Amino acid sequence: MDERIQRKVEKLEQQCQKEAKEFAKKVQELQKSNQVAFQHFQELDEHISYVATKVCHLGDQLEGVNTPRQRAVEAQKLMKYFNEFLDGELKSDVFTNSEKIKEAADIIQKLHLIAQELPFDRFSEVKSKIASKYHDLECQLIQEFTSAQRRGEISRMREVAAVLLHFKGYSHCVDVYIKQCQEGAFLRNDVFEDAAILCQRVNKQVGEVFSNPETVLAKLIQNIFEIKLQSYVKDQLEEHRKSDAEQYLKNLYDLYTRTTNLSSKLMEFNLGTDKQTFLSKLIKSIFISYLENYIEVEIGYLKSRSAMILQRYYDSKNHQKRSIGTGGIQDLKERIRQRTNLPLGPSIDTHGETFLSQEVVVNLLQETKQAFERCHRLSDPSDLPKNAFRIFSMLVDFLCTEHIDYALETGLAGIPSSDSKNANLYFLDVVHQANTIFHLFDKQFNDHLMPLISSSPKLSECLQKKKDIIEQMEVKLDMGIDRTLNCMIGQMKHILAAEQKKTDFKPEDENNVLIQYTNACVKVCSYVRKQVEKIRKSMDGKNVDTVLMELGVRFHRLIYEHLQQYSYSCMGGMLAICDVAEYRKCAKDFKIALVLQLFDTLHALCNLLVVAPDNLKQVCSGGMDCSSSKIQKVKWTVLMIIDPWCLSNMKC
Repeated sequence: MDERIQRKVEKLEQQCQKEAKEFAKKVQELQKSNQVAFQHFQELDEHISYVATKVCHLGDQLEGVNTPRQRAVEAQKLMKYFNEFLDGELKSDVFTNSEKIKEAADIIQKLHLIAQELPFDRFSEVKSKIASKYHDLECQLIQEFTSAQRRGEISRMREVAAVLLHFKGYSHCVDVYIKQCQEGAFLRNDVFEDAAILCQRVNKQVGEVFSNPETVLAKLIQNIFEIKLQSYVKDQLEEHRKSDAEQYLKNLYDLYTRTTNLSSKLMEFNLGTDKQTFLSKLIKSIFISYLENYIEVEIGYLKSRSAMILQRYYDSKNHQKRSIGTGGIQDLKERIRQRTNLPLGPSIDTHGETFLSQEVVVNLLQETKQAFERCHRLSDPSDLPKNAFRIFSMLVDFLCTEHIDYALETGLAGIPSSDSKNANLYFLDVVHQANTIFHLFDKQFNDHLMPLISSSPKLSECLQKKKDIIEQMEVKLDMGIDRTLNCMIGQMKHILAAEQKKTDFKPEDENNVLIQYTNACVKVCSYVRKQVEKIRKSMDGKNVDTVLMELGVRFHRLIYEHLQQYSYSCMGGMLAICDVAEYRKCAKDFKIALVLQLFDTLHALCNLLVVAPDNLKQVCSGGMDCSSSKIQKVKWTVLMIIDPWCLSNMKC
């Protein structure tokens, strides 16, 4: 079996080798055939290139012969048509058949160019005939264009426009197109919306009709701006320009805004290379006469409007605004008052009126806000910071100076002297309202003024002006609060003087004392709590703690000095301790650590009033525990602070 298979394998290998040789031979023959075919193709390609070169050369020769021939034929035809004009009778079908107006227009346009070169003395008659026919055909083409436009035949409009492109009346054709586009387009009250819709509609059509659509659309927009919009703006503004400044400014802002919005919509269309400059010039041409003196009108209106708002408020209060006064004497009084805190001049009874109104402030801020918005829109970018500063100065004059500062001056003048009885203190109400108003003023400064001046030198000027007016107000507020605190202390003195009796701390019958604290203490604490609550309502932030601390220190000093005026019995000393305990309880309402510490110390010192004289030195040195008699330890160093008072009054 192995031999048999081996023979079979050998036989197959021989057969395979034979077939491989035959296949290799066949491949060699095919390669030779392919090389021959490739050579034939190369020869054919060279032949074709040669023929093509000959054909191109022949074509150039034919064209060189045909072009002069065509020109000659064209010249012959033009000479034929020119002869008809010389004879004065147009017989050619191209001039008599209305359907061939396109061919006639082409011929007459060429004849018109030729006629321009002919001498006038010999060919004046024929030149006039050609010019007349040129004009007639031009009018016919424009009429045909107009009719096609009315019928809505875009293809016919395109054909006629292409013919008219070489005529002088092509611009008239564009004018006719623009005029007809606007027929029936401005029937509503909103001319700006009508203009936007019209331009959008024409933008889709103009590219299908004219070869230079951007020029035609730009001319349409220019026509709308210079005729429709300018006339509309003039009618709206001239009506109120001299009679009603408020309505004039509102209309100017509204019309300018709507015009710029329309311009933004038109920026989407193809109007040429520099459409931004083109539209800006159109807007400027409409509004330049109104924008030149805009800021003067704005300032004049803002001044009169602000003065009217303030006067209307004071009239509603039946108040005749008094002059604060300026000059050397007033400045001298102001400096004396700041240094001495003395009221210069008679006190004015304001009957509880603060002469500050949030409604007035909101009206003034609203007017100024609108002025800032108009200024932003209507001012030239180079003049914007300067104009915004002028508006801000008007706000400072009327809101800060004429209203807030006047209310502070009136409030200061209305603060009674510290020795007045039953005085009504309204200055804290002025402080509260002034604080609220200034927050509104500061918000408008940041929200509406800062964006207009943030990148200009006017920023530092505005910030300095704001800083100066704040400091000026703070000085008067500090002065008023200080004098109000003095009045509060004065009221407490009157209460103590009227209610506190010498027998309170030296009762005749010490065995029958039933009260826990004196009537004067009750009334003073009640009064103090009301004032503390009023201060918390009138101020915010750290100002509350600062004023309450100052009031607490003065309150402590008053009680301290008041207690020094009396001699104490044993039971009177206990009553004094009870009073001071009540004062300390009242001091807790201040929520100021220093004030509570002062009253804690005073309470501790008052405990010495019930210590036996023999034990006084031992208690002060800390050698005796007084807890059994409910007496706190007091350091000798603390006692030394009020040593004269203790030694002179502890005579039990």
